[in-house]
Amino acid sequence: MTLQLHLQTVPARNGRLWIRHGFKVFQRQPLALAGLFGVFMFVAFAVMLIPVAGPMLLIAALPLLSLGFMLATHLVLQKKTPTAAVFIAPLKLTPQRRRQQLLLCGGYVLSAVLISLVSDWVDGGALREFASRWSSADANTMADSLSDPRLFWGVLLRLSLLLLLTVPYWHAPALVHWGGQGAPQALFSSALALWRNRAAFMLNGLLWLAITLVSGLLPAILLEALGLAVVAPLVGMLISLVLSTVFYASLYFSFVDCFMFGAPQNLLDKQD
Repeated sequence: MTLQLHLQTVPARNGRLWIRHGFKVFQRQPLALAGLFGVFMFVAFAVMLIPVAGPMLLIAALPLLSLGFMLATHLVLQKKTPTAAVFIAPLKLTPQRRRQQLLLCGGYVLSAVLISLVSDWVDGGALREFASRWSSADANTMADSLSDPRLFWGVLLRLSLLLLLTVPYWHAPALVHWGGQGAPQALFSSALALWRNRAAFMLNGLLWLAITLVSGLLPAILLEALGLAVVAPLVGMLISLVLSTVFYASLYFSFVDCFMFGAPQNLLDKQD
């Protein structure tokens, strides 16, 4: 089934609403949604053990991860319980859409490899050298590595290029799945949607940054004050699991807003 999707411009405040709706939908099915993220992390860990091909496969799967959570959120809104099948559902829709999804996955991993090669060329391999020394180097060696300006520019370039890569891929898998668009058109439509609604996405990103920082620092400070610092890593892992799950669940609502795709009004009422 192909739905008629229409790109629209939304106010900046909707960037906050996407996060709010993400928490609301998480409250409906916390175990199921968190379990989906846990399953992905377990599979990702197993795949990473495969030499050479493992990391490539994991990177290629990231577009399907975001779409899988959109499908999971859609099911929760329909009062259904999502399962891990949401991650492979996009590949079972039609042969044509499966090909387009695989093109997106292939393009994503090729782009990521290109970004890595360009960044290695810029920093002269400083980041890779720093990473290889991380577990065995002494404090002085690490300090010398951190003072290398090539490391700063290499990290900055990687983050900037990866951020740019997310723009065309933000909605592209969903546009293929629900809109029946080809991979090139979906990438263009996604980039255009983020550009037209850049104020909402910038607010959304800043709020997620603030939430991440506060949720990371505040519990650690409180646990330290209570003499429970030993459980801080466990609490931090649980908070990270919840926030990561809510983030991916909230992606559905940014897609809804940008492309006028229907959803229950009790969660999408912009006046609440």
